[in-house]
Amino acid sequence: MLANQMKAHRPSPIVICCLLLVGCAHDFYQQRAEMIQGHVAAFQANMKAERVEAAILENEEIEAMASQVAESIRKRDKPLDSDRVDYELKLLKTAIEAAIKNWLALGRHLMITKKYDQARAAYQRVIDTYTGDTERSYRERAARAKQDIDIVSPLPTSKMSGL
Repeated sequence: MLANQMKAHRPSPIVICCLLLVGCAHDFYQQRAEMIQGHVAAFQANMKAERVEAAILENEEIEAMASQVAESIRKRDKPLDSDRVDYELKLLKTAIEAAIKNWLALGRHLMITKKYDQARAAYQRVIDTYTGDTERSYRERAARAKQDIDIVSPLPTSKMSGL
């Protein structure tokens, strides 16, 4: 009798395979999220060491990952069921937010080091690149930061008239 009860409660191989596949998919996205975190850490290390170009390259890697995930989402045949976690969308949001925060940090660093034109360009990069509704607060932050730069280093009148 105990053997029959054990068989009745044993999961089928199909259920086990499904659980493994879900776990593998989650692991894949967890690995990608960790890759983003690694690029963020490398960005910060490069900034600390005054390797601005290397930091920018790290941030471009994050943006490339975001582009790949966005393309994957666009290619879907049908939307995910509402009861399923969309790991791709979570990963996309993570990558975009990390990249924006890095551009803003770069702008702050350049302003502090009195590289005002480069700081303006970093902030303009946020304004021009991240045009979605969810990035609006970051664009506004970048626009305010550009205005703050103008307080400490105003643009010549001829440059301002072209804006």
